[in-house]
Amino acid sequence: MGRRRRGTRKGDGGDAPRARARAFGLRTRLVLAFLLVAGVSAGTTAALTYREARNALLKTAQDTAVSSFRDQVQQTGWTLPVQAEGLEEVLRDIARKGKPHPWVVFAEYGTVRASSGENPVSTVITPELRRAAQAGPNGSFERVVKDGVPYLTIAMPTVFRTGAEGVLPSGLVIYAVMRMTDEQVNVDALLTAARDGALPGLAVALIPGLLAARSVLRPVRELRRAAQRMGSGQLDTRIPVRGSDELADLAHTFNESAGRLERSVRELREAEARARRFASDVSHELRTPLAGMLAVTEVLDEDAGRLDADTARAVRLVSAETGKLAVLVEDLMEISRFDARAAELNADEVDVAEAIRKTLQNRHWTDGRVRTELPDGIRARLDPRRFDVVVANLVGNALRHGGAPVTVRLRTEARSTGVPVLVTEVADSGPGIRAEVLPHIFDRFYKADAARTRSAGSGLGLAITLENVRLHGGTVRAGNLPGGGAVFTVEIPLYAEEADG
Repeated sequence: MGRRRRGTRKGDGGDAPRARARAFGLRTRLVLAFLLVAGVSAGTTAALTYREARNALLKTAQDTAVSSFRDQVQQTGWTLPVQAEGLEEVLRDIARKGKPHPWVVFAEYGTVRASSGENPVSTVITPELRRAAQAGPNGSFERVVKDGVPYLTIAMPTVFRTGAEGVLPSGLVIYAVMRMTDEQVNVDALLTAARDGALPGLAVALIPGLLAARSVLRPVRELRRAAQRMGSGQLDTRIPVRGSDELADLAHTFNESAGRLERSVRELREAEARARRFASDVSHELRTPLAGMLAVTEVLDEDAGRLDADTARAVRLVSAETGKLAVLVEDLMEISRFDARAAELNADEVDVAEAIRKTLQNRHWTDGRVRTELPDGIRARLDPRRFDVVVANLVGNALRHGGAPVTVRLRTEARSTGVPVLVTEVADSGPGIRAEVLPHIFDRFYKADAARTRSAGSGLGLAITLENVRLHGGTVRAGNLPGGGAVFTVEIPLYAEEADG
């Protein structure tokens, strides 16, 4: 049965935020900023133009009306005291001469009220205008909107002279009320023209905004694609340099950085290849003489009992160090295979508990130093040889650097993704792993104790364990138990053989 692989579908979870981010990406922000500037400029220009044209239009009509009304009032001969009889005819005569539009003229003198229209009193003239007319001999005017209709109201007090310079109010005030509907129509037309002129201008501004955004974003998109290609390993990627602006400088800097990175990576790869080749060559060259040395040391070990004490100790020391050297050479060759990606996984369905028991029996760890919690019936597809190395290295490391008893636990768990995993834990009863050591525990040749220059192992056991677990598609981590002691946890995807039928 093949392995059942599970994955996440594209578009689950991450695509929606990415789509929202692209909706407000750099292109959109550039176009919106350009339109905002164009809109503010067009709106400000239209508003200023409208205000100036409106003020000029209203001022022309207002000045014409005030000047004409003043002349009419001053040219009219007023008889004091004013009599109500004949006053309306005089007011109608003044109204007929109204400019630029017809007036309705009102007169107020004491209790006398008269007008050129139907009503003797105007409802448009405000108290403020009356007070202004009574406060001084000069005329006043005011623009009023009543029931949605704009009016120009003018107050002109009549005076009589007391000398060459002096004047006194006569008490007679003449008012003119003029509709400004034509001016309002013209003002509305100006507002419509300003609005209709600004909106097309804003639409036209969208075209250069899009062009500007495209010219800015094209180098950015090229830079993004180039970065993606470099991230995928194409270190010879370069982007064309156009022009001499800041984006061209960015492209030039990117190309220079890419060139330096390509040279550095090439040198590192060459150095790594040389190092792997050196380690592999040295290991291979050492295997043959080491095989002979091991055979000799075995013979010497057998005869060590018949030698004198000093010679026997020397023979046993040479035999032990030769054995360590042989282990180191084998571990170096194994690491070389991982580095060269030549390590292969020969998976088969195994009974995991039985496989762990064989590992412990083969290394004579069946005494009280190692305890096991191995439930039967757990089957998984593993490489038996590599899984044996994983368990042996973890248990051996626990016995050497931790403390007995060492406990090996086996169980299965289901992850949130739905993929079941095989969990193997190796815990010891020692002091645990120091916090500063944990990040480096799987590094090659790492020594947790700087003063410990010699050890029983090669210094590569945990690094080889990590590589073997990765080859199975799993993970291994180190930690400390709450009550003391170190614990190593191996998690490997569980692809058990399903029963037929």
